Amino acid sequence: MPLAILCHVDYLEVDGGWLTNRYLAPGEEEHCSIERRDASLTYADFIQQYAFSRPVILQGITNNLGFQALCTKEMLLKEFGDRMVRLSTANTYSYEKVDVMFREYVEHLLRPQDKDSLGCDTLYFFGDNNFTEWGSLFQKYSPPPFRIPGTTGAYSFGVAGSGTGVPFHWHGPGFSEVIFGRKRWFLYPPDKTPEFNPNKTTLSWLTDNYPLLPEHERPVECTIRPGEVLYFPDRWWHATLNLDTSVFISTFLG
Repeated sequence: MPLAILCHVDYLEVDGGWLTNRYLAPGEEEHCSIERRDASLTYADFIQQYAFSRPVILQGITNNLGFQALCTKEMLLKEFGDRMVRLSTANTYSYEKVDVMFREYVEHLLRPQDKDSLGCDTLYFFGDNNFTEWGSLFQKYSPPPFRIPGTTGAYSFGVAGSGTGVPFHWHGPGFSEVIFGRKRWFLYPPDKTPEFNPNKTTLSWLTDNYPLLPEHERPVECTIRPGEVLYFPDRWWHATLNLDTSVFISTFLG
């Protein structure tokens, strides 16, 4: 088999057929400033060290290979291609919603982010998932085993193009797991509000604002990859940037 074909086959196996493009968005951070912990982390240590104070990346605490197999481009289009999905504009105060068929989103709207596009012009599939419609998929997902006392988890599933993401915002605590692709996160604690234009994309902020920040004003940041889970505490500001076409799922605790 020619080398070009071998590389293409390996590429599809890695990205689930989503044809990630690592050259259309900025790369990973120079230094990850979020601690990574493995499956030896106990629930007691999670509560004491991270749950109410700082983010952490968890490795090996979930096994979602079966869920990942259901999230390839081929499988999602086969199962959900004719279902309606609700897209949101990618800005901090997003109110506009657009309903389209999932197949139309994947085949016509799922594209790399243009740096000059505003958030109100960027349609993003994440969060507005009908549990009845997507329940068969969510039932196959194994969420992180940790919970904040008094909370329950609610899923939000997303598929987004290279260079897309949501600008800074905050809400309750939660976990976010990457299924395919890579997602770069930027976070600030509740007492440190970042400076940003709520209708400009994360890509625009990273290109225009981030390089001008003094070292002490830069966010906590890291890129998470398939199988890794990021935990973020309550009211922490965060923005995201998909470095590849990405499939991801969050568990919001409320």
